[in-house]
Amino acid sequence: MQTTSHLLMIRPASFGFNPETAQTNVFQKKASDFSEEIHKKALAEFDYMVELLKKEDLNVMVIDDTLEPYKPDAIFPNNWITTHQEGVIVLYPMQAPNRRVERRIDIVEILQKQYKVHNVVNLSHYEAKGKFLEGTGSMIFEHTHKIAYASLSSRTNTEVLDRFCNSMRFQPVTFQALDEYDKPIYHTNVLMSVGDKFVIICMDAIKEPSDQEDLIASFRKTQKEIFKISYEQMKNFVANCLEVTNNKGERILILSERAYQHLEESQRKRLENYVKLLPCPLETIETYGGGSARCMIAEIFLPK
Repeated sequence: MQTTSHLLMIRPASFGFNPETAQTNVFQKKASDFSEEIHKKALAEFDYMVELLKKEDLNVMVIDDTLEPYKPDAIFPNNWITTHQEGVIVLYPMQAPNRRVERRIDIVEILQKQYKVHNVVNLSHYEAKGKFLEGTGSMIFEHTHKIAYASLSSRTNTEVLDRFCNSMRFQPVTFQALDEYDKPIYHTNVLMSVGDKFVIICMDAIKEPSDQEDLIASFRKTQKEIFKISYEQMKNFVANCLEVTNNKGERILILSERAYQHLEESQRKRLENYVKLLPCPLETIETYGGGSARCMIAEIFLPK
């Protein structure tokens, strides 16, 4: 299955600008380490998004963040945990020290009680070696054909990627993606998204012709329609979206209101051939967290 109806989300206790991630995430806007006003706005956006998802007949597991230790990015659980249809949970090494405390064993235990979990693969020991792989921020999964697309950066290390792929029997497809200033883009999921029948990608960010050729060949082999987006659209989180399937079997694309507004009308119409578009207002979370709708969701693929 490429998509699921079961989603894990973390309700933040202290959302805010994270100075430890700002060096590599240019999407963040600087603010004080913690602002009560920013946190309240982010909380309202989070709660409304959960409400929208539940109205679409999706199964949303919401777990409250803890006040201690302080975790400004806890709202983005997809970076530290993924779950898989084989009954496996994978935990990931994170670059920012204050993000490593987001890995909560109690959340793993909750999943183990409600789903069938046969194994937990913990890759966090790579942090001691300065090597990182931040979940579905670093990797975009094509589950049906077991492909892991990954743009290499300081947060996406080839050794850890290979270890994951060997453990989970995925085929890695790596490339280099650069922003307009030729700096590596911090996460793969801000420049591409893979759905069941389509892929959204900022091909302008991929400078090497051979990388482009490899990606296009892979998309064609897996029968994906390619939606090419601009740098401007990428900066407005058009690619940071996630296709899900609700309990009625309907396909939905979760994205932010900002991303929706930056889609061209022709792109919207083409996407609507495959999915219902579900825009969520996430302006505060995007501005100060540097992540959008996809970052806020960890999919649950575990068998019941």
